[in-house]
Amino acid sequence: MGVRDAFGRVRTALTERYFAAIRRLRRVENRERREFRGWLEHTSNVTSLSVILFVPLLIALVTLLSNTLQQVSFLLFPPLASGTYTLFSDPEGEYAAPKRFVGGLTVGALCGWAALEVAARGVYHVSPASMEVHAGAAALSIAFTGVAVWALSLELPTAFSTALLVLITGVPGSGSGSPLAYVVGVFLSSSLVVLVFLVWREEFYERRARYLYQTTGADDRVLVPMRGDHPWRTALFGARLAAAHSAGKVVLLDIVDDEAVAEAERNALRHDTAGEDIENAASEAELRAASESARVLDADADRIRTKVGVPCEVVIAVDDGANPAGTVLDAADRTGCDLVVTPYEAVRGRASAFLRSLFGSDTDVVAFRSVNETERWRRTLVPVRKAGDAAHAMVDYAERLAGDGGTISLCTCIGSERERRRAERMLANLAETVRAPCETRVSRSELARFLKRNQSSHDVVFIGASDDRSAASRILSPPTFRRVTELDTDVAVVHKA
Repeated sequence: MGVRDAFGRVRTALTERYFAAIRRLRRVENRERREFRGWLEHTSNVTSLSVILFVPLLIALVTLLSNTLQQVSFLLFPPLASGTYTLFSDPEGEYAAPKRFVGGLTVGALCGWAALEVAARGVYHVSPASMEVHAGAAALSIAFTGVAVWALSLELPTAFSTALLVLITGVPGSGSGSPLAYVVGVFLSSSLVVLVFLVWREEFYERRARYLYQTTGADDRVLVPMRGDHPWRTALFGARLAAAHSAGKVVLLDIVDDEAVAEAERNALRHDTAGEDIENAASEAELRAASESARVLDADADRIRTKVGVPCEVVIAVDDGANPAGTVLDAADRTGCDLVVTPYEAVRGRASAFLRSLFGSDTDVVAFRSVNETERWRRTLVPVRKAGDAAHAMVDYAERLAGDGGTISLCTCIGSERERRRAERMLANLAETVRAPCETRVSRSELARFLKRNQSSHDVVFIGASDDRSAASRILSPPTFRRVTELDTDVAVVHKA
């Protein structure tokens, strides 16, 4: 019996260790998946990954075609590889137009062929098939190509590669076929590459916000703690965010510090009898307070349903006084909400302990500071420090508020002119994912000064919560949202989990 018990204990211990290891592996897997998903929210990473995947596959396909059809020359590979890299690495760039890609490569090959004929027959008086590469032919091919691509608006760097490579197609022993076969091969292979590129760009790259960015298909269900000085406008702001998605809904949360009062308030919302409420409430005064609070919440929910047209529910929670942020997060979990929109709270210029706890959670949070009477936020200003999931979240929220008739202003501030091109490219990548009218601005001024100067022309300013910054960085340069009290427009501070 003792041996059997010992064996059972060992088996139980091993089973517990096994399941504990499985749980740890799943946590690691989930963390790695989230990090990889965040990595893909950088457009430069998406294009780099696409280059690694598609350029080798396309070149392999052309190689297979070359081995199958003897007319297709291996001299296609150098210009085709570099041109394919140009397409996928900069899909919205100057050289990413299909007409320019196919036309430039083909015109370059035609110009090289023409230069070969002119040099062989007009200068050296020999057959092109028997002619070796000469400096004159090379110069003519480059000159012809430069004039042709400029006149036809088909400027493409790799066009000059095809122009030069066609000169050796007729060299004895090269095994590269005739110039005509080379030109035809350039046209067909470049057309194949462009076809794959167009499908990739139209079906994936231009829709990457839908497939890769986490806020696009999420943050439909919004929880609003009804606290602070302007709970109604905060609730309305959250409702505007939720209404952009067909599955959106709003949950208004009232937190009370007594279970009896909370139960009385719930009963009032369910329109139960007064007698039942009195039994649950500590006194008639508490009952009246609970009934009044429930009436206000119910009225706010009705106004949101009527004004915004989004489903709205009311939830009552009990707070023990120790951790109100935990109560909010627990309510969000129980009601299936994936975004918390709460009034901005500050103590001596710093975010309150309640707000800091929410910002440290695994739930998306928007802290809204309302200073105006506006109930529509169509003109949004989004300052961006760097690309990433937080930037895409702010852009997504701005687009929800803009709707059909609004505008979005993306901006960033730089310290020197050397940073301008990188900043412009970052903003352009963000703007490409937006359907609403969107402008981008790069400024040399300090961000707080820039916001104060431009706040009057916008209804709301979105600011990141700077969750990814180190403690040392925060000490040297305090987060921008700490200075929101200096702005005279509505501000939304975004924490992306």
